[in-house]
Amino acid sequence: MTSHREGNKKSFLYLHPLYRNLLMKQIVIILVAAFAFACSSEKKPALQRVADFNFDWKFQLMEDTATLTQIPLDDSDWRDVRLPHDWSVESPFDSAWEGATGYLPGGVGVYQKHFTLTEADQNKSTFILFDGVYNNAEFWINGQKLGENPYGYSPVYFDLSAYLNAQSDNVLTVYVDHSRYADSRWYTGSGIYRNVQLISLNKLRIPIWGTFVTTPEISSEKASVLIDVTVENASDAQSTFSLATKILDKTGKVVAETTGNQQLASGSKEVFQQTLSVTEPKLWEPDSPEMYQAVTSITTDGVVVDEYVTPFGIRDIDFRVGEGFFLNGKNTLMKGVCLHHDAGLVGTAVPKGVWRRRLAILKEGGVNAIRTSHNPFSQEFLDLCDEMGFLVQNELFDELDYAKDKRENLHDVHDDYITRGYDQHFQQWAKSDLTRTMLRDRNHPSVVQWSIGNEIEWTYLHYRFITGFYPDPENPSKNTGFFGKPPMFSPEELKARYDGWEKGEYILAETAKRINGWVKEIDTTRPTTANLIIPQVSHVSGYADAVDIAGYSYRNPVIPWGQTHFPHKQITINECPGSWDDWKQVLEHPGVFSMFMWTGIDYLGESHKKWPKRRPWGDMLDLAGFKVQGWNYFKSVWKDEPHVSIGTLPLKETAFKVDKLSGFAVAKNKGSYKWRDSNMHWNYEESEPILVEVCSNYATVELLLNGQSLGFRSMSESPDRLMRWVVPFAEGKLEARAVMNGQETYAVIETASQPKSIEVSVDKKDLKADAYDVAHIVIQLLDEKGNKVQTDDVNVEFSINGPAKLLGVDCGNYNKHQLFQSNTIETYKGRALAIIQSTMEAGTIEVSVKGDGLPTQTVKLGSR
Repeated sequence: MTSHREGNKKSFLYLHPLYRNLLMKQIVIILVAAFAFACSSEKKPALQRVADFNFDWKFQLMEDTATLTQIPLDDSDWRDVRLPHDWSVESPFDSAWEGATGYLPGGVGVYQKHFTLTEADQNKSTFILFDGVYNNAEFWINGQKLGENPYGYSPVYFDLSAYLNAQSDNVLTVYVDHSRYADSRWYTGSGIYRNVQLISLNKLRIPIWGTFVTTPEISSEKASVLIDVTVENASDAQSTFSLATKILDKTGKVVAETTGNQQLASGSKEVFQQTLSVTEPKLWEPDSPEMYQAVTSITTDGVVVDEYVTPFGIRDIDFRVGEGFFLNGKNTLMKGVCLHHDAGLVGTAVPKGVWRRRLAILKEGGVNAIRTSHNPFSQEFLDLCDEMGFLVQNELFDELDYAKDKRENLHDVHDDYITRGYDQHFQQWAKSDLTRTMLRDRNHPSVVQWSIGNEIEWTYLHYRFITGFYPDPENPSKNTGFFGKPPMFSPEELKARYDGWEKGEYILAETAKRINGWVKEIDTTRPTTANLIIPQVSHVSGYADAVDIAGYSYRNPVIPWGQTHFPHKQITINECPGSWDDWKQVLEHPGVFSMFMWTGIDYLGESHKKWPKRRPWGDMLDLAGFKVQGWNYFKSVWKDEPHVSIGTLPLKETAFKVDKLSGFAVAKNKGSYKWRDSNMHWNYEESEPILVEVCSNYATVELLLNGQSLGFRSMSESPDRLMRWVVPFAEGKLEARAVMNGQETYAVIETASQPKSIEVSVDKKDLKADAYDVAHIVIQLLDEKGNKVQTDDVNVEFSINGPAKLLGVDCGNYNKHQLFQSNTIETYKGRALAIIQSTMEAGTIEVSVKGDGLPTQTVKLGSR
């Protein structure tokens, strides 16, 4: 018997050849169509909205601030640069420049870029987006003025469409006037120092920063995701379209989706709201920063004409008066640092990989929160904070109605040209700068607060006189114990003094209410705060009540007073020197949920008349991103893992003395109890009295020198959690040991001899050949036993062979003015750093390090 299948097969074989060939062709057509359908049902690649516009720029420094004429300019002999670019950091340090901005120059520069449109983009709308240009920037395309942006920290974009040449050369011109080079109290950088993108959009599109994702309801079972999608129709006809959003988890799996048909009139814009539900959501928090993507598309006549991707996190934030900050329902303390936006040798044109290394080291030391002092940071920085799990206080301004003095801080006492800053633009530009920044940043789960300003009260002189601590209006900088004492007046007395004191044209509380209103127009999901330097007056004047949270700056003695008299107000610490007393405020006062120490990482600037010192000092990392003792200290406070580390200093350089009865180190005054940037070595003069400071989270620690016990110290006798011994120096091995539940933790430092070799380490051995990826080459001098040499230094030279470029060198020595843009440097504390960056070419990279009288060391990296 023949089966049905076999019969069909036999029938086919015995068909006439002509009919058999026709049937075969039909089968092939059907199979091809089926394959094409299957392919079309898969997720299509995202439309090409954004093009990297950082490459192939021309740059020229100008000699004056004259208005440009005959734009575009002849750039045939200009220098080739790629962005981001900071021209100030390329210069040598010079005492002739102003220390407020790190003894580096500003100036006036012009950038130009030549480009042609692709055929696909010729019928689209074309925009140029600058993430940051410092500062007073003006923009042209093909000689047509696009606009300006005075604030160097806010993103800005322009529509180029009406002025572009479809099939010939286009020239983009950017004029940057940073001749007022000391217009901030810290190093700002100069130029197009953040990323630039060319954005091509359909006439029916989601505009730049056109989505807002919130998660209003969250449980372990599901999360409600609310998406506001702005759609604009720049065509000359009404559009009917499908608006769809898919939510993807980190693996790319679709976990929710929605779609709907919409209409939009010609030349109009509308916000459409979509609600989706994600089951079993993975929540974003510092220890597990889970991210999702909302992929929103516009489809007309079956064709996707726009697709917009919004990274976001599912998380709930709740700030409660008297209780603190709750993240996803858990009471969470912000272990925070203030940061500036520069990063050592790269200035303010910071590659993403440089921030990644620095943030990773901070996180390892226990940091979970960052305050962007005192201005918005880059898009890339916030992307990293999302990815790596940092809570961010996003600060908007350092100056409002009145100027600060860039050299001395406080109120403005200089009126010279080079220090004119943002106060001259605030009235006209503040709302626009704030709006553009917030629209860019509001989808970042890392951003949990908006700070409207930093220590603004200094610029309203009556504020400080009302306190009573500044008794002399003729000398408004002189105080009588302001920082160390609680308020001397009751709220009622302060209010009467405030009401009776003469005020200027602008009232701070009114300005703050106006700014707070602008913030709430854009985002009501996050609270506002401000960094209050004179909080007792801010409470009675209405300034503190103009924002949601009162963040104190160096005013720990005012916290109990503020909580007693203003129980309705949430109070916390937005800036502090970084001490155990600061963290105690968080632990001991209900509702105080944060401290942001000044600063987590060293930065350039704030060094007026302090030459050769070119910067303050970082609490955890130095200018090169190397750990200092503060990293050890705060790790012992903030991390729940065993820790012991040793710091040393000559006793004569400290604020301690030896108690004759006990032999213990005792403080000469109360201010002594703060950790300091102590040494990490054991190299001193024979018998010299050395203060040994051990930071640990153990209850007791034993110190040993060459195996001989020098006794125990306990946490109970250490007011600042630093256990101290005074030890006459003797060459050998210094060891700190602690034991708990049979587990021993110890730290050892040994006397080092002369340097005999160079140890070279690299943070990554494989680079992406994308002209962005970086590697940090760290060298450390070693003696013949392999001990780190920290008290002898040598000149070292870096040589690079292969597809990479050297970005520069640093060693963290803030008193020595070696060029960053160099391949040679003298080590500091026996170490130095070079940063290399990949090119577009793949291959092998060799980095050789040669030191005076030391064997050359070579490391190899791959670029692919």
